[in-house]
Amino acid sequence: MGLFTGLVTLPLAPARGVIWLAGVLKEQAEEQLYDPGRIAAEMQQVADDVASGAITEEEAAEREEELIHRLHEGHRLGYQRG
Repeated sequence: MGLFTGLVTLPLAPARGVIWLAGVLKEQAEEQLYDPGRIAAEMQQVADDVASGAITEEEAAEREEELIHRLHEGHRLGYQRG
């Protein structure tokens, strides 16, 4: 980048920084959302909630379906336990 280009685009630096930060935060959130270990822990919590009577079998089935969908989506996107 030349000196002139650098000076002309300098006012955009804060916006580029915010965009970069948003990208990093999105990556981190997706890594947590699709982490197979985290999903397994949530599945165990669902089983524990059913056993304690905190939720019904129907609620558990819906939650498990959501978690399985997340697991498949994460696998499709390439998120694996790191």
